[in-house]
Amino acid sequence: MNERLRTVMVRRGVAVEDLAGECGVDPKTVERWITSGRIPHRRHRWATARRLGAEEAYLWPDVLASVTAKRGEASRAELIEVFPDRASVPRETWLRLLSEAQERVDVLVFSGTFFAQIQPRVARMLADRLSTGVQVRLCFGDPNSDAVTVRDREEGLGGTLAAKIRASLTYYREIAGMDGCEIRLHPTTLYNSLFRYDDEILTNPHAYGEAASANPTFHLRKVDGGSLFDHYVSSFERVWATAMPWLGTEV
Repeated sequence: MNERLRTVMVRRGVAVEDLAGECGVDPKTVERWITSGRIPHRRHRWATARRLGAEEAYLWPDVLASVTAKRGEASRAELIEVFPDRASVPRETWLRLLSEAQERVDVLVFSGTFFAQIQPRVARMLADRLSTGVQVRLCFGDPNSDAVTVRDREEGLGGTLAAKIRASLTYYREIAGMDGCEIRLHPTTLYNSLFRYDDEILTNPHAYGEAASANPTFHLRKVDGGSLFDHYVSSFERVWATAMPWLGTEV
C-alpha cells in the first residue's frame, strides 16, 4: 500500500478516475499504484506529482533512493586513481593524456610552472594537438589580480607568484595566435587546479597554506550517470567565463 499517495489524493480531493485521466491511464492502473505499491513510469510519476502538488520523492521515496544509489555508484566508477600529492602523478601520465587527446585540452592554474617543466616541449606538443583539430584552452591567474596577491601571501611566496605566472606565459607565446587555441587570465580564487583531456581530468584541490604540488590529485574519467567529471568541468567553465583573453603580450 502506498499510504503517501493515497493520503495526498484524499487531502487534495483527487479521485482515482481524475488522476487516471490526468495521466492517461486506466483507473485500475492507478488503483494498483495505491494498493500494491507499484511504481509508475517516470512520466506518470511527474504527472501525478504535478496534479497533486506534491514532490515525486515524497510520493515514491524508493525511486529517489534508487536513483541516488545508481548515481553514487557511477560517480565512484569515475575515479581512476588518487595520488597523495601532485608530484606523485607519473610524468608518463601527463605525457600520455596530452599526446592522446583528440578533442579538447583545458587547463586551469595560477602559474602552472610545473606543467611546462614536466613537458619541456609543451608548446610544441600543444601545437601538434592543435594541428589535428584539438581545441586548447589555457587559463592562468591574472598576475595583477587580488586573488593572486592573496594566494601568494597565504603560501608565503614572498611576492613571487605574479612573476611565476608571467614566466609561465612565455612558454605559450608561439601558440597564442593559433587556430583552436585560447589563452585567458582569470581573477578568481583557485580552489582546484584542473587539467582536462577529452573525457579524463586531473583535479588538484588546494588546502589552505599548502603549495599546490603538496596537495592530493584525483584522476577521473567520465562515466554515464556519474557526476564528478561534469562537476569539475562546470567549475572550469565558470572560471573561464570570468577570464580575459591573453594574446601573447606582456602583462
